[in-house]
Amino acid sequence: MTALDLTADAVTLTRQLVDIESVSRNEQQIADAVETALRALPHLEVVRRGHTVVARTTLGRASRVVIAGHLDTVPVNENLPSRLDEATGILHGLGTCDMKGGDAVILRLAATVTEPVHDVTYVLYEAEEIESELNGLRLLSVSDPDLLAADFAVLMEPSNAVIEAGCQGTLRVDVRTTGERAHSARSWRGVNAIHAAADVLNRLAAYEARKPVIDGLEYHEGLNAVGIRGGVAGNVVPDECVVSVNYRFAPDRSEEEALAFVTDFFAPYDITLTDSAPGALPGLDRPAAKAFIEAVGGADAEVNPKFGWTDVARFTTLGVPAVNFGPGDPMLAHKQEEHVPVAHIERCERELRAWLQGEEAQR
Repeated sequence: MTALDLTADAVTLTRQLVDIESVSRNEQQIADAVETALRALPHLEVVRRGHTVVARTTLGRASRVVIAGHLDTVPVNENLPSRLDEATGILHGLGTCDMKGGDAVILRLAATVTEPVHDVTYVLYEAEEIESELNGLRLLSVSDPDLLAADFAVLMEPSNAVIEAGCQGTLRVDVRTTGERAHSARSWRGVNAIHAAADVLNRLAAYEARKPVIDGLEYHEGLNAVGIRGGVAGNVVPDECVVSVNYRFAPDRSEEEALAFVTDFFAPYDITLTDSAPGALPGLDRPAAKAFIEAVGGADAEVNPKFGWTDVARFTTLGVPAVNFGPGDPMLAHKQEEHVPVAHIERCERELRAWLQGEEAQR
């Protein structure tokens, strides 16, 4: 089994994690390594569920925080093993950005911050990159919700080492147009459902994004066709066409409100909901969030809205305010050229360490 050296610096530890291939549903080796390393630390209680590992301090502090990151990656794309460019300070490789740099910071903090001012729950979980029903954090919230109980949570998704608050919700619908089959040589005897889909596409092209401001942050919604299917044979006028549409909605809308908007937008077409997940409000007015922002960013802390969905939404449904804060540019997630600046890893570790120890971060 590959061993992790928790005495190494966070950049070296990132490389160790990256070099353990852990594409979704193949996390056993990395989870084994994480569990073994954490069980060697006497100040932590360690629990494992599937390929999700939880380590907790039990110091009787007045508050508890969760710091979480997923262990899985998207499929390999000729981007392993890791490669460090010392001239530019850039670490390359699958998972460097999404999100083994953040995982390395979690492990370093777990190993070295033995007397935090908050009790801390560290969660390293499986299957974030695939279907929601397999997500390790979701499964943990069902099997052991007490392990996720906290006053505040930090999800170490890549955020350019600044705070990204809340997240957008997402849903997908199939918009269906219908017609009547006919031989294409006598097309006037039928009704072409693919041609009818032009109206659906025209509506999407004319869509104007809503940009609500929530807690001082401007979110930008999106409504886009992400797939289209139709056709029976090369000589048949099709009687059905389906346009798959993804709606990324701001967190001031519930899933029900988002679906109502999409239903009205495409009326009178038949639509079918195929996937949905709620957003998460920024919660920047919560005392725990304010304290975290001040600790890691100071009076002039940069706080951005999260464009996209992350597991902060799961914490929100549990009543735990949460933010995204991790090394790496989220625009590089899932790309072949994925990489992370060493400075991001070092900054996140430094500022989170200061927060956990009740100190002022050096900036």
